[in-house]
Amino acid sequence: MSKRIWKLMFVLLMSTIFLFGCKDKVNDKEASSGNGGQTKVVENEDTKEKNTDTKEKKDTKESNNDGKENTDTNEKKQDTKDNDEEDPSNLDKTIEEASAQETPVDDGEYDPNFELIMEAEEAEMTGKVRVESTKGGFTGSGYLVGIEGNEDTVSFRVTVPGSGAYDLNFRSASYGGYKENNILINGEMVGSAKVEESEFTDSILKRIYLTTGENLITMTKSWGWIYLDSLIITASGPADKSIYDVSSVPVNPNATDRTKRLLKYLADMYGEAIISGQYGDRGIDGPEFKAIYNATGKYPAMLGLDFIEYTPSRVAFGSTGKDVEYAIDFDQAGGIVTFAWHWNAPEPYLYNSKDNPWWKGFYTTATNINLKKIMDGEDKEGYDLLIRDIDAIAKELKILQEADVPILWRPLHEASGGWFWWGASGPEPYIQLYRLLYDRLTNHHGIHNLIWVWNGQHQDWYPGDEYVDIVGTDIYPGERVYTPQAAKFNELVEWNGENKKIVALTENGCIFDPDLAFRDNAIWSYFGTWEGEFLTLNGTYTLSEKYTETSMLKKVFTHDKVITLDELPDLKTYGD
Repeated sequence: MSKRIWKLMFVLLMSTIFLFGCKDKVNDKEASSGNGGQTKVVENEDTKEKNTDTKEKKDTKESNNDGKENTDTNEKKQDTKDNDEEDPSNLDKTIEEASAQETPVDDGEYDPNFELIMEAEEAEMTGKVRVESTKGGFTGSGYLVGIEGNEDTVSFRVTVPGSGAYDLNFRSASYGGYKENNILINGEMVGSAKVEESEFTDSILKRIYLTTGENLITMTKSWGWIYLDSLIITASGPADKSIYDVSSVPVNPNATDRTKRLLKYLADMYGEAIISGQYGDRGIDGPEFKAIYNATGKYPAMLGLDFIEYTPSRVAFGSTGKDVEYAIDFDQAGGIVTFAWHWNAPEPYLYNSKDNPWWKGFYTTATNINLKKIMDGEDKEGYDLLIRDIDAIAKELKILQEADVPILWRPLHEASGGWFWWGASGPEPYIQLYRLLYDRLTNHHGIHNLIWVWNGQHQDWYPGDEYVDIVGTDIYPGERVYTPQAAKFNELVEWNGENKKIVALTENGCIFDPDLAFRDNAIWSYFGTWEGEFLTLNGTYTLSEKYTETSMLKKVFTHDKVITLDELPDLKTYGD
Protein backbone atom coordinates (compact mmCIF):
# COMPACT_ATOMS: atom_id res chain seq x y z
CA MET A 1 0.00 0.00 0.00
CA SER A 2 2.80 2.44 0.94
CA LYS A 3 4.52 1.78 -2.37
CA ARG A 4 1.34 2.81 -4.23
CA ILE A 5 1.01 6.00 -2.13
CA TRP A 6 4.64 7.01 -2.80
CA LYS A 7 4.09 6.42 -6.53
CA LEU A 8 0.98 8.62 -6.49
CA MET A 9 2.78 11.43 -4.65
CA PHE A 10 5.70 11.28 -7.08
CA VAL A 11 3.45 11.55 -10.15
CA LEU A 12 1.51 14.48 -8.67
CA LEU A 13 4.75 16.30 -7.84
CA MET A 14 6.09 15.84 -11.37
CA SER A 15 2.75 17.00 -12.87
CA THR A 16 2.88 20.21 -10.78
CA ILE A 17 6.43 20.95 -11.92
CA PHE A 18 5.45 20.28 -15.52
CA LEU A 19 2.41 22.59 -15.34
CA PHE A 20 4.33 25.56 -13.96
CA GLY A 21 7.11 24.98 -16.45
CA CYS A 22 4.68 24.92 -19.38
CA LYS A 23 3.04 28.12 -18.20
CA ASP A 24 6.37 29.93 -18.10
CA LYS A 25 7.32 28.66 -21.55
CA VAL A 26 4.05 29.78 -23.10
CA ASN A 27 4.32 33.21 -21.52
CA ASP A 28 7.94 33.59 -22.61
CA LYS A 29 7.13 32.53 -26.16
CA GLU A 30 4.18 34.92 -26.44
CA ALA A 31 6.26 37.79 -25.12
CA SER A 32 9.17 37.17 -27.49
CA SER A 33 7.48 35.98 -30.69
CA GLY A 34 5.29 38.02 -33.02
CA ASN A 35 3.43 34.85 -33.92
CA GLY A 36 2.44 34.08 -30.33
CA GLY A 37 2.33 30.63 -28.73
CA GLN A 38 1.21 27.52 -30.55
CA THR A 39 -1.62 26.74 -28.15
CA LYS A 40 -4.64 24.57 -28.61
CA VAL A 41 -7.61 26.19 -30.34
CA VAL A 42 -10.68 26.24 -28.08
CA GLU A 43 -13.98 28.07 -27.98
CA ASN A 44 -13.68 31.71 -26.95
CA GLU A 45 -16.09 32.85 -24.25
CA ASP A 46 -17.82 35.11 -26.78
CA THR A 47 -18.61 32.18 -29.09
CA LYS A 48 -22.21 31.23 -28.45
CA GLU A 49 -24.00 27.89 -28.80
CA LYS A 50 -27.51 27.36 -30.12
CA ASN A 51 -30.56 27.53 -27.83
CA THR A 52 -28.82 28.94 -24.75
CA ASP A 53 -29.79 32.11 -22.94
CA THR A 54 -27.69 35.08 -24.05
CA LYS A 55 -27.49 36.70 -20.62
CA GLU A 56 -26.32 33.45 -19.04
CA LYS A 57 -23.75 32.97 -21.79
CA LYS A 58 -22.26 36.40 -21.14
CA ASP A 59 -21.71 35.45 -17.48
CA THR A 60 -19.95 32.15 -18.14
CA LYS A 61 -16.44 31.42 -19.36
CA GLU A 62 -17.24 27.96 -20.69
CA SER A 63 -19.13 27.10 -23.86
CA ASN A 64 -21.61 24.23 -24.04
CA ASN A 65 -18.91 22.19 -25.72
CA ASP A 66 -16.61 22.82 -22.78
CA GLY A 67 -19.37 21.72 -20.43
CA LYS A 68 -19.81 18.52 -22.38
CA GLU A 69 -16.08 17.83 -22.24
CA ASN A 70 -16.08 18.37 -18.46
CA THR A 71 -19.01 15.97 -18.06
CA ASP A 72 -17.26 13.36 -20.18
CA THR A 73 -14.11 13.77 -18.11
CA ASN A 74 -15.98 13.23 -14.85
CA GLU A 75 -17.66 10.14 -16.25
CA LYS A 76 -14.35 8.76 -17.44
CA LYS A 77 -12.78 9.44 -14.05
CA GLN A 78 -15.64 7.65 -12.26
CA ASP A 79 -15.40 4.70 -14.63
CA THR A 80 -11.66 4.50 -14.02
CA LYS A 81 -12.13 4.62 -10.27
CA ASP A 82 -14.60 1.73 -10.39
CA ASN A 83 -12.26 -0.33 -12.56
CA ASP A 84 -9.33 0.33 -10.24
CA GLU A 85 -11.23 -0.99 -7.27
CA GLU A 86 -11.76 -4.19 -9.21
CA ASP A 87 -8.19 -4.37 -10.57
CA PRO A 88 -5.46 -2.59 -8.50
CA SER A 89 -2.88 -3.32 -11.20
CA ASN A 90 -4.42 -0.51 -13.35
CA LEU A 91 -3.40 2.21 -10.85
CA ASP A 92 -0.44 3.52 -12.86
CA LYS A 93 -2.58 3.98 -15.97
CA THR A 94 -5.35 5.61 -13.93
CA ILE A 95 -2.98 8.22 -12.46
CA GLU A 96 -1.61 9.11 -15.90
CA GLU A 97 -5.11 9.53 -17.38
CA ALA A 98 -6.36 11.60 -14.46
CA SER A 99 -3.30 13.83 -14.59
CA ALA A 100 -3.77 14.47 -18.31
CA GLN A 101 -7.49 15.18 -17.91
CA GLU A 102 -6.99 17.57 -15.01
CA THR A 103 -4.37 19.63 -16.87
CA PRO A 104 -6.10 22.94 -17.74
CA VAL A 105 -6.36 23.70 -21.45
CA ASP A 106 -4.59 26.97 -22.29
CA ASP A 107 -6.94 28.85 -24.62
CA GLY A 108 -4.37 31.59 -25.15
CA GLU A 109 -4.44 35.18 -24.09
CA TYR A 110 -5.53 37.97 -26.42
CA ASP A 111 -2.75 40.54 -26.69
CA PRO A 112 -4.09 44.03 -27.56
CA ASN A 113 -0.57 45.03 -28.64
CA PHE A 114 -0.10 42.11 -31.02
CA GLU A 115 1.38 42.85 -34.45
CA LEU A 116 2.78 40.51 -37.09
CA ILE A 117 4.21 41.36 -40.52
CA MET A 118 4.30 38.63 -43.16
CA GLU A 119 5.92 39.23 -46.52
CA ALA A 120 3.80 38.04 -49.41
CA GLU A 121 6.71 36.28 -51.11
CA GLU A 122 6.85 33.92 -48.12
CA ALA A 123 3.19 32.90 -48.47
CA GLU A 124 1.82 29.75 -50.09
CA MET A 125 0.90 30.25 -53.76
CA THR A 126 -1.12 28.38 -56.36
CA GLY A 127 -1.76 28.84 -60.07
CA LYS A 128 0.08 31.65 -61.84
CA VAL A 129 0.98 33.55 -58.66
CA ARG A 130 4.68 34.35 -58.62
CA VAL A 131 7.28 36.64 -57.05
CA GLU A 132 8.56 39.75 -58.82
CA SER A 133 10.71 42.66 -57.68
CA THR A 134 10.83 45.24 -60.50
CA LYS A 135 8.18 47.62 -59.12
CA GLY A 136 9.49 50.07 -56.55
CA GLY A 137 8.22 50.64 -53.03
CA PHE A 138 7.93 47.06 -51.80
CA THR A 139 9.25 45.62 -48.55
CA GLY A 140 11.13 42.37 -48.10
CA SER A 141 12.61 40.69 -51.17
CA GLY A 142 9.68 41.19 -53.55
CA TYR A 143 5.93 41.08 -54.04
CA LEU A 144 3.38 38.80 -55.69
CA VAL A 145 1.65 39.10 -59.05
CA GLY A 146 -0.46 36.70 -61.11
CA ILE A 147 -3.80 36.79 -59.28
CA GLU A 148 -5.69 36.53 -62.56
CA GLY A 149 -7.88 33.40 -62.47
CA ASN A 150 -9.84 31.26 -60.04
CA GLU A 151 -6.89 28.93 -59.62
CA ASP A 152 -4.60 31.75 -58.45
CA THR A 153 -4.49 32.01 -54.65
CA VAL A 154 -2.24 33.33 -51.91
CA SER A 155 -2.37 31.86 -48.40
CA PHE A 156 -0.76 32.98 -45.15
CA ARG A 157 -0.56 30.72 -42.10
CA VAL A 158 -0.96 33.09 -39.21
CA THR A 159 -0.61 32.14 -35.54
CA VAL A 160 -2.19 34.42 -32.96
CA PRO A 161 -1.85 34.12 -29.17
CA GLY A 162 -5.52 34.56 -28.34
CA SER A 163 -8.96 34.51 -29.93
CA GLY A 164 -10.40 37.89 -30.82
CA ALA A 165 -10.63 40.68 -33.36
CA TYR A 166 -7.68 41.52 -35.61
CA ASP A 167 -7.12 44.06 -38.39
CA LEU A 168 -5.77 42.53 -41.61
CA ASN A 169 -3.80 44.95 -43.78
CA PHE A 170 -3.07 43.66 -47.28
CA ARG A 171 -0.38 46.07 -48.48
CA SER A 172 -0.94 46.15 -52.23
CA ALA A 173 -1.15 48.19 -55.41
CA SER A 174 -3.43 48.09 -58.43
CA TYR A 175 -2.46 47.38 -62.01
CA GLY A 176 -4.82 50.25 -62.86
CA GLY A 177 -8.07 51.46 -61.32
CA TYR A 178 -10.18 50.00 -58.55
CA LYS A 179 -9.67 46.33 -57.70
CA GLU A 180 -10.99 44.06 -54.98
CA ASN A 181 -10.29 40.46 -54.10
CA ASN A 182 -11.82 37.89 -51.76
CA ILE A 183 -10.42 37.19 -48.31
CA LEU A 184 -11.17 33.88 -46.60
CA ILE A 185 -10.37 32.79 -43.05
CA ASN A 186 -10.02 29.04 -42.71
CA GLY A 187 -12.04 28.62 -45.89
CA GLU A 188 -14.87 31.06 -45.11
CA MET A 189 -15.36 34.38 -46.89
CA VAL A 190 -15.01 37.34 -44.51
CA GLY A 191 -14.68 40.31 -46.86
CA SER A 192 -12.75 41.94 -49.69
CA ALA A 193 -9.35 43.59 -49.88
CA LYS A 194 -9.69 46.74 -51.99
CA VAL A 195 -7.10 48.91 -53.69
CA GLU A 196 -7.19 51.66 -56.29
CA GLU A 197 -3.76 53.31 -56.04
CA SER A 198 -0.93 52.31 -58.36
CA GLU A 199 1.61 52.56 -55.51
CA PHE A 200 1.72 50.21 -52.55
CA THR A 201 -0.82 51.27 -49.94
CA ASP A 202 -2.94 49.90 -47.09
CA SER A 203 -6.04 47.79 -47.67
CA ILE A 204 -7.43 46.99 -44.24
CA LEU A 205 -10.19 44.62 -43.19
CA LYS A 206 -11.08 45.63 -39.65
CA ARG A 207 -12.07 43.49 -36.70
CA ILE A 208 -11.77 40.05 -38.29
CA TYR A 209 -12.13 37.25 -35.76
CA LEU A 210 -9.20 34.85 -35.51
CA THR A 211 -9.00 31.90 -33.14
CA THR A 212 -6.10 30.98 -30.88
CA GLY A 213 -3.35 29.20 -32.76
CA GLU A 214 -2.97 28.86 -36.52
CA ASN A 215 -5.39 30.46 -38.99
CA LEU A 216 -5.24 30.14 -42.76
CA ILE A 217 -5.79 33.53 -44.41
CA THR A 218 -6.35 33.23 -48.16
CA MET A 219 -6.78 35.73 -50.98
CA THR A 220 -8.63 34.56 -54.07
CA LYS A 221 -9.52 36.40 -57.26
CA SER A 222 -12.56 38.60 -57.45
CA TRP A 223 -11.23 41.25 -59.81
CA GLY A 224 -7.59 40.17 -59.54
CA TRP A 225 -4.74 42.15 -61.08
CA ILE A 226 -2.92 43.54 -58.08
CA TYR A 227 0.60 43.61 -56.68
CA LEU A 228 0.58 42.10 -53.18
CA ASP A 229 3.47 43.16 -50.95
CA SER A 230 2.67 41.97 -47.44
CA LEU A 231 0.07 41.13 -44.81
CA ILE A 232 0.18 43.02 -41.51
CA ILE A 233 -1.93 41.61 -38.68
CA THR A 234 -2.62 43.79 -35.64
CA ALA A 235 -4.94 43.31 -32.67
CA SER A 236 -8.08 45.43 -33.03
CA GLY A 237 -8.54 45.96 -29.30
CA PRO A 238 -11.85 46.16 -27.42
CA ALA A 239 -15.15 46.52 -29.27
CA ASP A 240 -16.63 49.99 -29.48
CA LYS A 241 -20.27 49.77 -28.39
CA SER A 242 -20.82 53.51 -28.92
CA ILE A 243 -21.20 52.91 -32.66
CA TYR A 244 -24.79 51.86 -31.93
CA ASP A 245 -25.70 55.22 -30.39
CA VAL A 246 -27.49 56.71 -33.38
CA SER A 247 -30.10 59.38 -33.95
CA SER A 248 -33.74 58.38 -34.30
CA VAL A 249 -34.73 61.65 -35.98
CA PRO A 250 -35.66 61.24 -39.69
CA VAL A 251 -33.87 63.39 -42.28
CA ASN A 252 -37.30 64.48 -43.48
CA PRO A 253 -38.54 66.94 -40.83
CA ASN A 254 -42.12 66.35 -42.01
CA ALA A 255 -42.01 62.58 -41.57
CA THR A 256 -45.31 61.02 -40.53
CA ASP A 257 -45.90 59.94 -36.97
CA ARG A 258 -45.65 56.25 -37.82
CA THR A 259 -42.48 56.82 -39.80
CA LYS A 260 -40.89 58.49 -36.77
CA ARG A 261 -42.00 55.64 -34.51
CA LEU A 262 -40.55 53.02 -36.86
CA LEU A 263 -37.19 54.78 -37.06
CA LYS A 264 -37.13 55.11 -33.26
CA TYR A 265 -37.75 51.39 -32.95
CA LEU A 266 -34.93 50.63 -35.37
CA ALA A 267 -32.60 52.96 -33.46
CA ASP A 268 -33.57 51.44 -30.11
CA MET A 269 -32.97 47.89 -31.32
CA TYR A 270 -29.72 48.70 -33.11
CA GLY A 271 -26.91 46.85 -31.37
CA GLU A 272 -29.36 44.98 -29.13
CA ALA A 273 -31.09 42.69 -31.61
CA ILE A 274 -31.24 41.88 -35.33
CA ILE A 275 -34.48 42.28 -37.29
CA SER A 276 -35.16 39.41 -39.68
CA GLY A 277 -36.12 40.24 -43.25
CA GLN A 278 -37.00 38.39 -46.43
CA TYR A 279 -37.73 39.54 -49.97
CA GLY A 280 -40.71 37.90 -51.63
CA ASP A 281 -42.67 39.18 -54.60
CA ARG A 282 -45.82 37.40 -53.43
CA GLY A 283 -45.88 38.80 -49.91
CA ILE A 284 -46.51 36.90 -46.70
CA ASP A 285 -48.34 34.13 -48.59
CA GLY A 286 -45.47 33.65 -51.05
CA PRO A 287 -43.14 30.63 -51.11
CA GLU A 288 -40.31 32.33 -49.22
CA PHE A 289 -42.38 33.24 -46.16
CA LYS A 290 -44.23 29.93 -46.13
CA ALA A 291 -41.01 27.94 -46.42
CA ILE A 292 -39.49 29.83 -43.48
CA TYR A 293 -42.62 29.32 -41.39
CA ASN A 294 -42.84 25.63 -42.22
CA ALA A 295 -39.22 25.13 -41.15
CA THR A 296 -39.09 27.39 -38.10
CA GLY A 297 -42.62 28.24 -36.98
CA LYS A 298 -41.71 31.91 -37.45
CA TYR A 299 -42.29 34.61 -40.05
CA PRO A 300 -39.67 37.29 -40.84
CA ALA A 301 -40.36 40.66 -39.24
CA MET A 302 -39.67 42.51 -42.48
CA LEU A 303 -41.04 42.01 -45.99
CA GLY A 304 -38.96 43.15 -48.95
CA LEU A 305 -40.78 44.27 -52.10
CA ASP A 306 -39.99 46.04 -55.39
CA PHE A 307 -41.59 48.75 -57.52
CA ILE A 308 -40.13 47.20 -60.67
CA GLU A 309 -43.45 46.29 -62.28
CA TYR A 310 -44.86 49.79 -61.72
CA THR A 311 -42.17 51.39 -63.90
CA PRO A 312 -43.78 53.00 -67.00
CA SER A 313 -41.57 51.20 -69.55
CA ARG A 314 -42.63 47.84 -68.09
CA VAL A 315 -46.27 48.86 -67.83
CA ALA A 316 -46.06 49.73 -71.53
CA PHE A 317 -45.25 46.06 -72.20
CA GLY A 318 -48.13 44.80 -70.08
CA SER A 319 -46.62 44.48 -66.58
CA THR A 320 -48.80 44.94 -63.52
CA GLY A 321 -47.70 45.28 -59.93
CA LYS A 322 -49.27 43.90 -56.76
CA ASP A 323 -46.58 44.81 -54.27
CA VAL A 324 -48.44 47.81 -52.87
CA GLU A 325 -51.29 45.51 -51.83
CA TYR A 326 -48.81 43.05 -50.32
CA ALA A 327 -47.21 45.90 -48.37
CA ILE A 328 -50.53 47.04 -46.89
CA ASP A 329 -51.43 43.46 -45.93
CA PHE A 330 -48.10 42.92 -44.20
CA ASP A 331 -48.33 46.20 -42.35
CA GLN A 332 -51.76 45.22 -41.09
CA ALA A 333 -50.21 41.97 -39.85
CA GLY A 334 -47.85 44.08 -37.75
CA GLY A 335 -44.77 43.81 -39.96
CA ILE A 336 -42.15 46.17 -41.38
CA VAL A 337 -42.01 46.86 -45.14
CA THR A 338 -38.99 47.75 -47.26
CA PHE A 339 -39.08 48.62 -50.97
CA ALA A 340 -36.39 48.59 -53.62
CA TRP A 341 -36.83 49.83 -57.18
CA HIS A 342 -35.27 48.05 -60.13
CA TRP A 343 -35.87 51.03 -62.36
CA ASN A 344 -36.41 49.94 -65.93
CA ALA A 345 -35.00 52.62 -68.23
CA PRO A 346 -37.55 54.61 -70.30
CA GLU A 347 -38.68 52.99 -73.57
CA PRO A 348 -36.54 55.02 -76.02
CA TYR A 349 -33.38 53.75 -74.33
CA LEU A 350 -34.23 50.04 -74.33
CA TYR A 351 -32.49 47.77 -76.83
CA ASN A 352 -35.33 45.23 -76.57
CA SER A 353 -33.34 42.66 -78.52
CA LYS A 354 -33.07 38.90 -78.22
CA ASP A 355 -30.06 39.18 -75.93
CA ASN A 356 -31.34 42.24 -74.07
CA PRO A 357 -35.16 42.14 -73.90
CA TRP A 358 -37.22 45.01 -72.48
CA TRP A 359 -37.63 43.36 -69.08
CA LYS A 360 -33.86 43.58 -68.49
CA GLY A 361 -34.01 47.33 -68.89
CA PHE A 362 -32.56 48.12 -65.45
CA TYR A 363 -29.24 46.57 -66.48
CA THR A 364 -26.57 48.75 -68.06
CA THR A 365 -26.07 46.20 -70.84
CA ALA A 366 -29.74 46.36 -71.88
CA THR A 367 -30.00 50.13 -72.38
CA ASN A 368 -28.15 53.02 -73.99
CA ILE A 369 -29.27 55.63 -71.47
CA ASN A 370 -26.55 58.13 -70.52
CA LEU A 371 -27.28 59.51 -67.08
CA LYS A 372 -24.44 62.02 -67.24
CA LYS A 373 -25.88 63.69 -70.32
CA ILE A 374 -29.32 63.77 -68.72
CA MET A 375 -28.12 65.32 -65.48
CA ASP A 376 -25.86 67.79 -67.35
CA GLY A 377 -28.87 69.04 -69.34
CA GLU A 378 -27.70 67.61 -72.67
CA ASP A 379 -30.67 65.22 -72.95
CA LYS A 380 -33.86 67.10 -72.07
CA GLU A 381 -36.12 64.30 -73.26
CA GLY A 382 -34.31 61.86 -71.02
CA TYR A 383 -34.73 64.15 -68.01
CA ASP A 384 -38.45 64.51 -68.64
CA LEU A 385 -38.81 60.74 -68.92
CA LEU A 386 -37.03 60.22 -65.60
CA ILE A 387 -39.38 62.71 -63.99
CA ARG A 388 -42.31 60.82 -65.54
CA ASP A 389 -41.03 57.59 -63.98
CA ILE A 390 -40.50 59.15 -60.55
CA ASP A 391 -44.02 60.56 -60.63
CA ALA A 392 -45.41 57.11 -61.44
CA ILE A 393 -43.76 55.62 -58.37
CA ALA A 394 -44.87 58.63 -56.31
CA LYS A 395 -48.44 57.68 -57.10
CA GLU A 396 -47.92 54.26 -55.48
CA LEU A 397 -46.08 55.72 -52.51
CA LYS A 398 -49.01 58.05 -51.90
CA ILE A 399 -51.32 55.04 -51.71
CA LEU A 400 -49.08 53.63 -49.00
CA GLN A 401 -48.94 56.97 -47.22
CA GLU A 402 -52.72 57.26 -47.25
CA ALA A 403 -52.85 53.75 -45.72
CA ASP A 404 -50.39 55.03 -43.07
CA VAL A 405 -47.72 52.48 -44.01
CA PRO A 406 -44.13 53.61 -43.32
CA ILE A 407 -41.59 52.34 -45.82
CA LEU A 408 -37.89 51.61 -45.62
CA TRP A 409 -37.21 53.11 -49.07
CA ARG A 410 -34.07 51.83 -50.85
CA PRO A 411 -33.87 53.32 -54.36
CA LEU A 412 -30.90 53.38 -56.76
CA HIS A 413 -29.15 50.49 -55.05
CA GLU A 414 -25.76 48.91 -55.82
CA ALA A 415 -24.80 51.89 -57.97
CA SER A 416 -21.03 51.67 -57.69
CA GLY A 417 -21.03 48.21 -59.27
CA GLY A 418 -22.01 49.75 -62.59
CA TRP A 419 -24.28 46.88 -63.60
CA PHE A 420 -27.39 49.06 -63.21
CA TRP A 421 -27.79 52.03 -65.54
CA TRP A 422 -28.05 54.55 -62.69
CA GLY A 423 -24.47 53.67 -61.73
CA ALA A 424 -22.96 53.43 -65.20
CA SER A 425 -21.96 57.11 -65.52
CA GLY A 426 -20.05 57.44 -62.26
CA PRO A 427 -20.78 58.88 -58.81
CA GLU A 428 -21.58 62.50 -59.63
CA PRO A 429 -24.57 61.90 -61.95
CA TYR A 430 -25.79 59.26 -59.54
CA ILE A 431 -25.67 61.65 -56.57
CA GLN A 432 -27.51 64.26 -58.63
CA LEU A 433 -30.23 61.72 -59.47
CA TYR A 434 -30.51 60.55 -55.86
CA ARG A 435 -30.98 64.12 -54.63
CA LEU A 436 -33.45 64.82 -57.42
CA LEU A 437 -35.45 61.76 -56.39
CA TYR A 438 -35.46 62.86 -52.76
CA ASP A 439 -36.56 66.39 -53.62
CA ARG A 440 -39.22 65.29 -56.09
CA LEU A 441 -40.81 62.79 -53.73
CA THR A 442 -40.45 64.78 -50.52
CA ASN A 443 -40.99 68.38 -51.53
CA HIS A 444 -42.93 68.18 -54.79
CA HIS A 445 -45.21 65.24 -54.00
CA GLY A 446 -45.31 65.66 -50.22
CA ILE A 447 -44.47 62.03 -49.48
CA HIS A 448 -43.41 61.75 -45.86
CA ASN A 449 -43.75 58.07 -45.00
CA LEU A 450 -40.24 57.16 -46.20
CA ILE A 451 -37.17 56.17 -44.22
CA TRP A 452 -34.37 56.76 -46.72
CA VAL A 453 -31.99 53.82 -47.06
CA TRP A 454 -28.87 54.49 -49.11
CA ASN A 455 -27.23 51.47 -50.72
CA GLY A 456 -24.67 52.82 -53.18
CA GLN A 457 -21.98 50.34 -52.08
CA HIS A 458 -19.11 52.87 -52.08
CA GLN A 459 -18.34 55.96 -50.02
CA ASP A 460 -17.77 58.10 -53.13
CA TRP A 461 -21.42 57.62 -54.06
CA TYR A 462 -22.83 58.91 -50.78
CA PRO A 463 -25.39 61.69 -51.43
CA GLY A 464 -24.98 63.38 -48.02
CA ASP A 465 -26.21 62.95 -44.46
CA GLU A 466 -29.25 65.13 -45.07
CA TYR A 467 -30.60 62.59 -47.57
CA VAL A 468 -29.93 59.35 -45.68
CA ASP A 469 -31.48 57.73 -42.61
CA ILE A 470 -29.90 54.29 -42.92
CA VAL A 471 -26.72 53.11 -44.64
CA GLY A 472 -26.97 49.66 -46.20
CA THR A 473 -24.99 47.23 -48.28
CA ASP A 474 -25.72 44.05 -50.24
CA ILE A 475 -23.48 41.02 -49.69
CA TYR A 476 -23.53 37.68 -51.48
CA PRO A 477 -20.46 35.88 -50.07
CA GLY A 478 -21.05 32.46 -51.61
CA GLU A 479 -22.85 29.35 -50.43
CA ARG A 480 -23.34 28.48 -46.76
CA VAL A 481 -21.07 31.26 -45.54
CA TYR A 482 -22.31 32.19 -42.08
CA THR A 483 -19.73 34.76 -41.03
CA PRO A 484 -21.29 38.20 -40.36
CA GLN A 485 -19.02 40.03 -42.82
CA ALA A 486 -17.61 42.21 -40.05
CA ALA A 487 -15.10 43.93 -42.34
CA LYS A 488 -17.87 45.44 -44.46
CA PHE A 489 -19.93 46.33 -41.42
CA ASN A 490 -17.02 48.26 -39.92
CA GLU A 491 -16.30 49.90 -43.25
CA LEU A 492 -19.82 51.34 -43.33
CA VAL A 493 -19.51 52.45 -39.71
CA GLU A 494 -16.37 54.38 -40.66
CA TRP A 495 -18.14 56.02 -43.60
CA ASN A 496 -20.65 57.42 -41.14
CA GLY A 497 -17.95 59.17 -39.14
CA GLU A 498 -19.33 61.30 -36.32
CA ASN A 499 -22.78 61.52 -37.95
CA LYS A 500 -23.66 57.97 -37.06
CA LYS A 501 -26.29 56.16 -39.09
CA ILE A 502 -27.95 52.80 -38.62
CA VAL A 503 -26.11 50.14 -40.67
CA ALA A 504 -28.14 47.37 -42.32
CA LEU A 505 -27.51 44.33 -44.49
CA THR A 506 -30.05 45.37 -47.08
CA GLU A 507 -29.63 42.27 -49.25
CA ASN A 508 -27.92 38.97 -48.57
CA GLY A 509 -27.58 35.55 -50.07
CA CYS A 510 -26.57 33.47 -47.04
CA ILE A 511 -28.06 34.30 -43.66
CA PHE A 512 -25.26 34.95 -41.16
CA ASP A 513 -24.97 33.30 -37.76
CA PRO A 514 -26.25 35.80 -35.16
CA ASP A 515 -23.92 34.41 -32.50
CA LEU A 516 -20.97 35.35 -34.69
CA ALA A 517 -22.42 38.82 -35.32
CA PHE A 518 -22.56 39.55 -31.58
CA ARG A 519 -19.16 37.96 -31.05
CA ASP A 520 -17.62 40.18 -33.74
CA ASN A 521 -19.55 43.32 -32.74
CA ALA A 522 -20.99 43.43 -36.25
CA ILE A 523 -24.64 43.70 -35.27
CA TRP A 524 -26.49 44.64 -38.44
CA SER A 525 -29.80 46.42 -37.81
CA TYR A 526 -31.57 43.99 -40.11
CA PHE A 527 -30.95 41.55 -42.93
CA GLY A 528 -32.97 41.03 -46.10
CA THR A 529 -32.44 37.67 -47.78
CA TRP A 530 -33.10 37.86 -51.50
CA GLU A 531 -35.95 35.84 -52.95
CA GLY A 532 -36.04 32.74 -55.14
CA GLU A 533 -33.13 30.33 -55.17
CA PHE A 534 -31.48 32.03 -52.20
CA LEU A 535 -34.15 30.43 -50.04
CA THR A 536 -36.55 28.15 -51.90
CA LEU A 537 -36.32 25.33 -54.39
CA ASN A 538 -37.79 26.21 -57.80
CA GLY A 539 -40.41 28.54 -56.38
CA THR A 540 -41.89 25.87 -54.10
CA TYR A 541 -42.43 25.97 -50.34
CA THR A 542 -39.35 23.77 -49.96
CA LEU A 543 -36.05 25.21 -48.75
CA SER A 544 -33.27 24.90 -51.29
CA GLU A 545 -30.48 24.87 -48.63
CA LYS A 546 -28.03 25.92 -51.34
CA TYR A 547 -27.12 29.11 -49.50
CA THR A 548 -28.47 28.56 -45.98
CA GLU A 549 -29.00 25.14 -44.46
CA THR A 550 -32.21 24.37 -42.61
CA SER A 551 -30.32 23.98 -39.33
CA MET A 552 -28.91 27.50 -39.63
CA LEU A 553 -32.27 28.92 -40.69
CA LYS A 554 -33.84 27.42 -37.56
CA LYS A 555 -31.06 28.78 -35.41
CA VAL A 556 -31.49 32.28 -36.82
CA PHE A 557 -35.28 32.49 -36.61
CA THR A 558 -35.48 31.00 -33.11
CA HIS A 559 -32.52 32.98 -31.77
CA ASP A 560 -33.31 35.15 -28.76
CA LYS A 561 -31.53 38.10 -30.38
CA VAL A 562 -33.30 37.86 -33.76
CA ILE A 563 -36.67 39.59 -34.02
CA THR A 564 -39.42 37.85 -35.96
CA LEU A 565 -42.92 39.03 -36.90
CA ASP A 566 -44.54 37.71 -33.72
CA GLU A 567 -41.97 39.52 -31.57
CA LEU A 568 -42.46 43.02 -32.98
CA PRO A 569 -44.17 45.55 -30.71
CA ASP A 570 -47.19 47.54 -31.87
CA LEU A 571 -45.32 49.91 -34.18
CA LYS A 572 -48.33 52.22 -34.43
CA THR A 573 -47.95 53.19 -30.77
CA TYR A 574 -44.27 52.43 -30.19
CA GLY A 575 -42.58 55.01 -28.01
CA ASP A 576 -45.70 56.04 -26.06
